[in-house]
Amino acid sequence: MHSSDGLCRPEVRRPRPLSWSRTVARELVHRTSVAEVLLTDVRPRGAGRFLAAVQWPRSHPTFPHGRDEDRHNPLMVAETLRQLGIYLPLRHYGVPAAAHLLIKDLAFELDPAAEPRAGRGATDVLCLAEVSGVRRAEGADSPSGLRLRIHLRAGGRTFAYAEGGARFLDARQYATLRGTWADGAAEPLAQPEGAAARPEPAPPARPAPAQLAVASARDVVLALAGDTLLVDPADPYHPYYFDHGSDHVPGMALLEAARQAVAVRTAGRLLRPIAWRLRALRITEFQPPAPLECTVHDRTCVFRVRQGGGPTAVGVLRYP
Repeated sequence: MHSSDGLCRPEVRRPRPLSWSRTVARELVHRTSVAEVLLTDVRPRGAGRFLAAVQWPRSHPTFPHGRDEDRHNPLMVAETLRQLGIYLPLRHYGVPAAAHLLIKDLAFELDPAAEPRAGRGATDVLCLAEVSGVRRAEGADSPSGLRLRIHLRAGGRTFAYAEGGARFLDARQYATLRGTWADGAAEPLAQPEGAAARPEPAPPARPAPAQLAVASARDVVLALAGDTLLVDPADPYHPYYFDHGSDHVPGMALLEAARQAVAVRTAGRLLRPIAWRLRALRITEFQPPAPLECTVHDRTCVFRVRQGGGPTAVGVLRYP
C-alpha cells in the first residue's frame, strides 16, 4: 500500500467484527442439537482474553421467558459459561476432543435492573471472557484444568457475570475416577430362565410443573419420597439436560434441581434466583436418586446433594 509520500507501508487491517449470523460447531460445545448451541463467534484478544458473540433464543423450550416480565431464564447465564468453558479449551488450549471435561465449581449473578428483556426475536449478547489458572501436569501436552470468568453485556450494559473451574481427564483418568462401572464391566445380571417377572416399580411422585414454574412434566428434575426431595429427572432423554448424553447427573441438572427444591420448600414464593453458587465435590450418580437437602433463610437458600453416605455437591442460591 502506497502512502501520499510515495513510501510503501504495510496495510493495517481492522479486526473483523463479531458475527451473530451462525452458530459454532456443535461438537465444540458438547451439544447434539444445533438448536441448543448459543455461541456464534469467538475472537481471541491476547493474554487469555476473548470476545464472544452469544445469542439467547426468545422461546427456548426448556427455559421459556416469564409470562409477565419477558425475562430470560437465569440458567442461560450458566449455559453460556458452560459452552465457553468447553469451546475455549478445545479450540484455543489444545485440549483433545476426546477428553472428559468436568465442572469443579461455578458461580454467577445477574442484575435484574440491567438484564435484557426478550424482544420479538433472539437477544444478542456480547461476552467478555478471561481464562486464568491454566494447569498442566508435568510432561503433558495439554492442560489438566483452568478457570474462566465472563461478563455479559446487552444493549450497551453489563448485566451478569459468571465464573467457574474445570478439569480435563483422558479416558484412563476418567475410568479410574468412575471405577469399574466406567469400563462397562458392570452389566445387569440376566434374570434366571423361568423366574417370575419382576413387577414394574410405581412411578415416583413428583411436584406439579406449575409449582416449579416449568413448562411441562418432562422438565421436572425432582421426585418426592415423603418429605424428602430426590434428584431424579423425569425425562432421561430431556432435549436440554441430556442432549449429548451423560453417565452421571450433569451440573446444569443439579442447578435446576436446587432451584426446584427451593420452589417446593417455599410453596412457590421463591422461583427465580439472581445468583447461584455450586461446588461439585464428586460425581452425582443417577442411581440411587440422591437426596437434596434445602434450607431457606429469608431470600437465601443453602443446598446439599448427598449420595453414598456423603455430599456430592453443595451450593447457595440468592433471590431478589
